[in-house]
Amino acid sequence: MKRKIILLFFIAACAGLLSRNIGFNNHQVLALSIFLMSILGTLFFWSFRLAFVFLGSSVLLLTGTINFESLIKSASLDVILFLMGMMVAMGLLKDAGLFAWIVSLMLRIKNLTANKFLIVICFISALLSAVTSEVVSIIFVVAAILEICDYFEVDPVPFIIISVLATNIGSAATVLGNPIGILIATKAGLTFEDFILKAFPLSALCLISIIFLVKVWYHKTLIQLGEKIKEFGANEMLIKLISIPIEKQLKIALWIFGSTLFFIAMHHRFELLLNLEDNTILLTMPLFSAGCILLWKWRKAREFIEKDVEWWTLLFFMLLFAQAGALSFTGATDVVAASFARAAGHNQSGLIVLIISASALGSSILDNVVLVTAFIPVIKSLKGVGFNLQPFWWALLFGGCFGGNITLVGSTANIVALGILEKERNIKLSFFRWFWIGLTVGIISVVLAAFALIFLPLYHA
Repeated sequence: MKRKIILLFFIAACAGLLSRNIGFNNHQVLALSIFLMSILGTLFFWSFRLAFVFLGSSVLLLTGTINFESLIKSASLDVILFLMGMMVAMGLLKDAGLFAWIVSLMLRIKNLTANKFLIVICFISALLSAVTSEVVSIIFVVAAILEICDYFEVDPVPFIIISVLATNIGSAATVLGNPIGILIATKAGLTFEDFILKAFPLSALCLISIIFLVKVWYHKTLIQLGEKIKEFGANEMLIKLISIPIEKQLKIALWIFGSTLFFIAMHHRFELLLNLEDNTILLTMPLFSAGCILLWKWRKAREFIEKDVEWWTLLFFMLLFAQAGALSFTGATDVVAASFARAAGHNQSGLIVLIISASALGSSILDNVVLVTAFIPVIKSLKGVGFNLQPFWWALLFGGCFGGNITLVGSTANIVALGILEKERNIKLSFFRWFWIGLTVGIISVVLAAFALIFLPLYHA
């Protein structure tokens, strides 16, 4: 504990001294040091992460490094309210039994084989992640995998790893898949349509590439599963798995969620039609739907708010966003952006590679929301150096999502899946059993994304 505390202060102090050498003033040094302490405090002392952002934000205010108005503006309340509304909607879907029904229904496969099972798991994981969120998706997919692997008496670990890899790739496909999607969309002025046009196809390409890779990587496991399927047959398992009727409550929940998705998907068109500010419908539709849910399920309203809304996480995000805003408020990000431009030789392609590589590597060891929060003000400052920011936003998105596959702790989905595996089957995964496949998948997906961002005009418009 003492060593971590000493290391925490040492790194923050060193960063402050080094920042002096690139032209930071006192307020800029303080803003950078406090932000780094919040990030490192989160990494070293995960249970105390909220305390770090509370204390850090207080110091920024007391020292005049940022004022209240700028702090509140930087806290990204629009993103926080969006996530809050979506969490209530996810609570309703979970309560109605939607995810168990979807997974079981999609696994009704005629002439089931190991390769078919692999492909279905990948597509279900990616699709559910894109439509709901990476965490919600992985919870239900892992439950289905454990049940199926128990029936066929095969090791579930390879299939859980595969599902997590696909989940993280699918989380980049839409604005809903990962919290960094809505964060980047609001800061960059991107619409749901932009994600469907630019992020979805690239995520799909990466997913297909990964399917071919894992088929080779887990060849022996697939052979074993294929033999078990022939030995035991699939009919009994499938009958058991799909015997979940769709009830009236689930139909209403589906209608509410479907309507929410429709308005989110078409938000830009409606905003133009109604002459509203950009992202008005995108950000308010989840709140409107949450209000309808709380009226309909008024007896459970308090439960949805208290149990399904992750207040601890939302408060952490809000104050961390505010601390990142202090970097911009003091002008520190302008200095960093200029340094980035010099490091890349003022070359756009070089900056794309630098941003996607740094965000992927950073996301492999840090929560990608923390990393993206730090990068956003820097990317905004690159506009002042004369760059087109569009490919940089996509580089940040793909690096943040795809880099999460590299290590065990690279994304929330990884941690949740491994936690379920340990709790339900008492299986603890070693670092390197994950790392080599995760690193390979991470490199392939990041390289594909970087190639597309550099050479396809679509990402520069």
